[in-house]
Amino acid sequence: MKTIRDEAVCVRHWDFSETSQTVSVFCRNHGMIRGLAKGARRERGPFSGGFDLFTCGEIVAIVKPSRDLATLTEWSLSETFPVLRRSVEANRSAWYFADLVSRFMHHPEPHPRSWDALVDALRLLEKGNDTFRTVLSFQWILLDDLGYRPRVDLTGLEEETVAFDPRGGGVVEDTGSSEHWRVRRETAELLRDIEGDQGAVPTSADTDTVARANRLLGAWVRELTGRDSVPMRMVFES
Repeated sequence: MKTIRDEAVCVRHWDFSETSQTVSVFCRNHGMIRGLAKGARRERGPFSGGFDLFTCGEIVAIVKPSRDLATLTEWSLSETFPVLRRSVEANRSAWYFADLVSRFMHHPEPHPRSWDALVDALRLLEKGNDTFRTVLSFQWILLDDLGYRPRVDLTGLEEETVAFDPRGGGVVEDTGSSEHWRVRRETAELLRDIEGDQGAVPTSADTDTVARANRLLGAWVRELTGRDSVPMRMVFES
């Protein structure tokens, strides 16, 4: 049994009782932690009035290896993102971020780069940044951080269309195979540029190419996890 203190983002919560909540928090140095916050919904207590989705704060938790749920003892709220309540597009993007983190982060393993990318993405949404560019950058950084970065090597590929091989996880020659996904060359070039700039989306990238690159990474996420989700459909089918 150990007590941890860490920066965290609330990515999911459920009401456990009239006064308590069950919470999933993505921590910067401890990964995903699921825990029970007894008395979290009381007006006065150590939980800043309870947990809300997509808020940042400092969490204190008692983690027991033999139990699925940690005991959350403190939550100090530090940052909120009001735009997520006003903008449908920003809200859907945030839901997708939380969905990605929840699907890939199953254990309390540190992923500070992904955590930083999540907080940066929420801040960009708060500032009114283009949602699809923000989603594209976050998807790329998360996949890269977790070892699922798609390979984008265009050497020797001169055609206007290439293909993505979901089994190999990279761009290949477009041979017309039904097992590959046809991709426009400019879409692959954008992903190559993002890779070279450590996840940043070039300002010169046009909206349509950003959208296609986003959907390609979304399809790759679906391939890796074996399913899509409601947040994914809301982002890419809107």
